Amino acid sequence: MALFHCNFFSHTLGLCSSVYVILPQPEPDEKTRLPQAAEGRKWPVLYLLHGLSDDHTIWQRRTAIERYADKLPLAVVMPAVHRSFYMDMAMGYHYGTYIAEELPRLMRAFFPISDQRAETYVAGLSMGGYGAFKLALTYPERYAAAASLSGVVDVKEIGREVDDAVWMNEVSHIFPDPRHIAGTKDDLFFLSQQVMLHEGPKPKLYQWCGTEDFLYSQNVHFRAHAEKLGMDLTYSEGPGGHEWVHWDDQIEKVLAWLPLPDRVR
Repeated sequence: MALFHCNFFSHTLGLCSSVYVILPQPEPDEKTRLPQAAEGRKWPVLYLLHGLSDDHTIWQRRTAIERYADKLPLAVVMPAVHRSFYMDMAMGYHYGTYIAEELPRLMRAFFPISDQRAETYVAGLSMGGYGAFKLALTYPERYAAAASLSGVVDVKEIGREVDDAVWMNEVSHIFPDPRHIAGTKDDLFFLSQQVMLHEGPKPKLYQWCGTEDFLYSQNVHFRAHAEKLGMDLTYSEGPGGHEWVHWDDQIEKVLAWLPLPDRVR
């Protein structure tokens, strides 16, 4: 495996941004002893999203993601979006457009990464679980699979009555109307209904949450909703809270679950 620390200017954000990228290291050609990079090989890709208080370095620091991805025909892209909820913020940066449009375009320009739906996946934890499901349900024609670990899958809860003026001020800068998210393009329940109502591709979903996690009840709620809709959902849960020990274990399971092609072109 190879690990790249990539820094570049984002025109969407109007500022410099950073990603970590894990790439498979091709075997040397027996004749030339050079990597077989000239064959036009494009790697399937997993966009791996961080949580509210983290950044693009966190998966590398807190899990064995590089070791788990070793030997897999898979690129892993780990971007930074700060505390944006992967949104075009009401008062702030357009991280939604960045993560959905500009970042994949730049990654494919910089690295040998596939642009095929069957080879494009997204996963994340907590805030990143919301981002992963939102991307896949908003653009089901782009993502074959999405995984949420301890995800904020019912973002409507953000706008409930909360006795925390600082938090409510923050979310008002992120969502256009935090108290009226239901039925909008930011509501995963609404997005999943739209995906199932219309013709077209439908992403496979993987969902996990700890039974002692403060987000557990909303994860159970979304599971029931997805199952009622007949979505292709793999759900699991287990003892534990909002902790890295569980996400490290689960990301290995997510990599095993991904519908990777039998061989890379």
